[in-house]
Amino acid sequence: MADIEKKLQQEFAEEKNLGREILEKFERVRTYRGPANALVSAFAVAASLYHLYYAYAHPFFALDHRALHWFFMSILVFALHPLTKKHSPWHRMSVLDGVFLIASGTICIWLFLNSTPIMNRAGSYETLDVVMGCLLVLIVLEASRRSTGLSVSLIAIVFILYALLGPWLPDVISHKGYSIKRLATYLSLSTDGIFGVPIGVSANFILLFILYGTLLRKTGAGEFFTDIAFAMTGWARGGPAKAAVISSTFFGMISGSSVANTVTTGSFTIPLMKRTGYPAHFAAGVEASASTMGQIMPPIMGAAAFIMAEFLGITYFKVCVAAFIPATLAFFATFMQVHFRAVSLGLTGLPKSDLPAVRDTLARGWHHLFSVFALIFFLMEDYSPERAVFWAISVTVLTSFVMAAARRESLKDFGLSILDGLREGAIGSVQVAAACAAAGIIIGSITMTGLGLKFSSFVVDASQGYLFLALPFTMVACLFLGMGVPTTAQYIIITSLVAPALAEMGVLAIAAHLFILYFGTRADITPPVALAAYAGAGIARSDPWKTGLAAFQLGIAGFIIPYMFVYAPELLLIGSWPAILLAVCTAAFGVTCLAASVQRCLVIRATWYEAAALMTAALLLIKPGWMTDLAGLFFFSLAFLSQTLRKRKGGGSSGQDTPVRQP
Repeated sequence: MADIEKKLQQEFAEEKNLGREILEKFERVRTYRGPANALVSAFAVAASLYHLYYAYAHPFFALDHRALHWFFMSILVFALHPLTKKHSPWHRMSVLDGVFLIASGTICIWLFLNSTPIMNRAGSYETLDVVMGCLLVLIVLEASRRSTGLSVSLIAIVFILYALLGPWLPDVISHKGYSIKRLATYLSLSTDGIFGVPIGVSANFILLFILYGTLLRKTGAGEFFTDIAFAMTGWARGGPAKAAVISSTFFGMISGSSVANTVTTGSFTIPLMKRTGYPAHFAAGVEASASTMGQIMPPIMGAAAFIMAEFLGITYFKVCVAAFIPATLAFFATFMQVHFRAVSLGLTGLPKSDLPAVRDTLARGWHHLFSVFALIFFLMEDYSPERAVFWAISVTVLTSFVMAAARRESLKDFGLSILDGLREGAIGSVQVAAACAAAGIIIGSITMTGLGLKFSSFVVDASQGYLFLALPFTMVACLFLGMGVPTTAQYIIITSLVAPALAEMGVLAIAAHLFILYFGTRADITPPVALAAYAGAGIARSDPWKTGLAAFQLGIAGFIIPYMFVYAPELLLIGSWPAILLAVCTAAFGVTCLAASVQRCLVIRATWYEAAALMTAALLLIKPGWMTDLAGLFFFSLAFLSQTLRKRKGGGSSGQDTPVRQP
């Protein structure tokens, strides 16, 4: 038994190392050693400490704070992300990296020290202002290219050219045009461009929430919540996959990156799923789908949710409340797909002797629950998200310190883990900050030229005013743009262009924004560019295309639920409680039928006509209205009755004859 356990631990260590390699491949981050590593680490820790101080004291105005935020983030971008995809030697930073780093830092400090005079002379800028503005735009484009890929930078360049070349464009999209002087200063020296809402949200909220998630992992909360998930579901049919859905959804929520979460938790969950009998591509698909789903799961959600609250002018807590039922339905649909696949394959759970005990796990990590409760409490009390997460971080550090001291653990190791968390929190925020800065260029160009109004009119005209045509147009645009652009940037762009058109057609503002957010996240599990699925395939050593299709299949409810809450606002907790309760119950029943149909199993393996009946029932139950609900129940009854009769006659198989591998 000891030899088996030792072998499993060795295999998990190998998978974890493989996960790190895959993450480095996706993020292309340069590493340092010796004094250079100490310097970069100290700078990253200083960045986190500054943002914690600002969350508590608010010592600066918006433009000053955003300039300092970009000062920290841009220096980390050029220090950590090499010029090309090929890594530079670990101990070197090129001369060009140094030039960009120094230039960006200098401009940010200049802007911080001269923000008041700059704002006072708005409209009559000096030559130095124009030069600094042009340089900052170029620096942001390069920072975005290095950290998020070429797509965001190219889109930003297209919008810059659109603002400059307005008079020479076709009449339908033409405008008066702007000079380089006017455009550069508007984008760089105001709170309407680079230092607009997206970078403001990054500075105020996103970095702090990423830091919170990092500190949770460093203090052992990650292992605690994973153990709880396995203790609760690991013994059930298909238990490891169900535990993967729970734990990965939670950590996708606090990491904000579907790829990073896939390789982090997947290095543990994917091998377990494979050992219990799931095919490799399906195991990787489960991890990718659950990790992506974390971006829409309250109470933290992904970075775009904070920007949504700013755009809508509502509290972040109200965004979480509206997103709760749709996210729970998406989670439940994936969970049930995993269950029905286990029934189909005849899988069993892990022996309880191999699982952590709930009592022991709670005894070891109960203190980790305090910070989560603190976060929810402060959000419910209408604290700002930055102040709420500040106190949640404080509770995390305090409770972990008290427990470490009570258990007589090394306080030196505890302190080093907190410092490492501060370092990783800042570094983990770099990509989002760069995407937000580039998105500011796009929003500024849209605002200056009035393109948003023109595009909204185009959507209304193209759909002839019919919502059932406008929604698929929006979905395709989100998926297409999201395949090459991070979720945050994609959400900002599509929202600026399409959300007003949807609102004009009668869609509630919160529903329109959540619709766009949902399909932006779906791009990470939608072939041909399913980044999260391909990362999972690397760990599972499975075929990337089959993994992408499996992840798409497992996340299919996320493609239907947005249409549900657009037509049934009750799913956003808007309306009377009886109507909300009815909508939730029928929707939950509908996604269960959807899961059974997709996996072609309910009680036993389904025939094609039973799967068709379940899919029909799902679509009818999902659509609001008592007549469609009754019709959906009728089709479900047909499928269930057929399966029950076939099982009694022995005409179907639930997979009990399938050989099952146990760990």
